Amino acid sequence: MANLLYLVHRLPYPPNKGDKVRSFHLLQHLAARHRVYLGTFIDDPEDEAHLPQLSRWCAEVHAVRLQPRRARLASLAGLATGQALTLRYYHDAGLHRWVDDLLARQRIDAAVVFSSSMAPYAQGRNGLPMLVDFVDVDSAKWTQYAGNHAWPLSWLYAREGRRLLAYESEVACQAQRAFFVTDKECALFASLAPACADHVEALGNGVDAAYFTPQDDLANPFARDEIPLVFTGAMDYWPNVDAVVWFANEVLPRLRQSWPALRLHVVGRSPTPAVQALAGDAVSVSGTVPDVRPYLQHARMVVAPLRLARGIQNKILEAMAMGRPVVAAQPCVDAIDAEAGAELQGAQDADDYVREIDCLLRDESRAGAMGAAARECVLRAYSWMARLSGLDRHLEAAIGGAGGSADTLPAARGAGNPNHTVRTA
Repeated sequence: MANLLYLVHRLPYPPNKGDKVRSFHLLQHLAARHRVYLGTFIDDPEDEAHLPQLSRWCAEVHAVRLQPRRARLASLAGLATGQALTLRYYHDAGLHRWVDDLLARQRIDAAVVFSSSMAPYAQGRNGLPMLVDFVDVDSAKWTQYAGNHAWPLSWLYAREGRRLLAYESEVACQAQRAFFVTDKECALFASLAPACADHVEALGNGVDAAYFTPQDDLANPFARDEIPLVFTGAMDYWPNVDAVVWFANEVLPRLRQSWPALRLHVVGRSPTPAVQALAGDAVSVSGTVPDVRPYLQHARMVVAPLRLARGIQNKILEAMAMGRPVVAAQPCVDAIDAEAGAELQGAQDADDYVREIDCLLRDESRAGAMGAAARECVLRAYSWMARLSGLDRHLEAAIGGAGGSADTLPAARGAGNPNHTVRTA
């Protein structure tokens, strides 16, 4: 057992959105064998109520309240310093002091960093070994955003892509090991930062198939006379917003010519004005729901028309685990180890989505078989334990290289009286 510093850009509980699902299961995985000290941010005031529950996995938590508007303004300082704005956004002197204090009073064997934005808190710490979960190549996302916006945002996003790539490269080369969610993301990063190619490997996403499992007793949230399509996700995340706005405007009207009872249900927290404006006869916008599973259980089909996201999408794995047929953007389908057309259906453009969804609506037997096969795929290949085990050998090597410690300490799980410190950013 070792003492680990775990740095996450967003409180990893509750696991109610994509990155928090991954960071939470990584926390669980680490805490099963080690004593975990968590440094993180709270960007949703509702999450603060869940701090006490982290005592199940953490010996100590330092959570900083992040005020997004103030953080966005502070990030602009990066224009003067030449830094990536993302790094300034997540800069907090109090969190730096907490890490300094923790290292002074407690031997920490290694740091596990979730997202490049948290790496500054672990760098330059007297040889502290560092493992970094980048998840995706975030710099490439900003570069992609630049191509979808007019000046001056196109310039700003392109700049962020360049600056962040330079920093990602620096961090990857310093880390004991760096991880991305798929082999394709690893290959992309290696092509952008070839000097770091030997430092990275894939650490895939999983899904809790015991929680996301078909249950006939879940109440149906839909009207009897509608054919529900479902999209799930945080609806203040721009790739999700882009996906549902595009689908509602370019695909749904064409489908409703043949299927007038078809209705798209957008299920997820914090819908932006652009998403709320979609609400009407053809589109329902739910906002936050206590449990997404009834919406998945009773969906005729789940769609994930993401045009600006890559990698393994938790929303797709969760729908597959619930035994639903899924039609998703081809790059997202390519990232999942599933048989295309049998366990998961891909689409490239509006014509593809119209054709594939229409075919599945007309052939309920095929749709049902696809949903059943999707769940079998998840059970076969996407447990979190199997997916995250790839980190263990690198962590053990890092701990061994640091000399090891904490073998007399109690396990973090169940360790009482954690010290929850909440600061206002």
